[in-house]
Amino acid sequence: MGSQIKEGEEHNQNPPPRLLTLPTILTIGRVAAIPLLVSTFYMNGWWATTATTSIFIAAAITDWLDGYIARKMRLGTAFGAFLDPVADKLMVAATLVLLCTRPLEVAVFGQIPWLLTVPSIASIGREITMSAVREWAASQNSKVLQSVAVNNLGKWKTATQMTALTILLAARDSSLMGPGILVASGVVLLYISAGLAIWSFAVYIRKIRRVLLK
Repeated sequence: MGSQIKEGEEHNQNPPPRLLTLPTILTIGRVAAIPLLVSTFYMNGWWATTATTSIFIAAAITDWLDGYIARKMRLGTAFGAFLDPVADKLMVAATLVLLCTRPLEVAVFGQIPWLLTVPSIASIGREITMSAVREWAASQNSKVLQSVAVNNLGKWKTATQMTALTILLAARDSSLMGPGILVASGVVLLYISAGLAIWSFAVYIRKIRRVLLK
């Protein structure tokens, strides 16, 4: 009887982890916001541009916030760890595709129809390939998995990418001062983020190669 009570107490002290924690709810919210992002993007009026940009900024903030809460309050879950990068990639990919369907004119660069298409393909292609590489690394030993942990280049890539996409979404509002300068700076940052994406991917591959050759 005593052992049964003890086992029951241990069971109560170690409840099963919850599937839906606050960080996971924030992550799910980012996924749910994608249809709103798409619908407001194709609406007319200054409010639509403001709404689209606000949705993207809110998604970027919650991307940082859910990770911070998960670490600070120890609310991380396996489901949340899986969903978080998926939500980020979906939001970024959706925004890149939307911007390619309605490219803004950039007087500095002239008429270049593929101006946004090239960095968008590079960025989305890198994320798809990197997801496959990380999935493969997870099936290998811990050293291989450690070699694809997020590095500083990846963080800089994310920062410049989020900034570029925010600028390009906001620049669709013609009431803003100097929209030409805004668009040009957004395009330049988007190419920088695409370059950092390819560079960081090359670094990951080099690390994996070193581990496998040991």
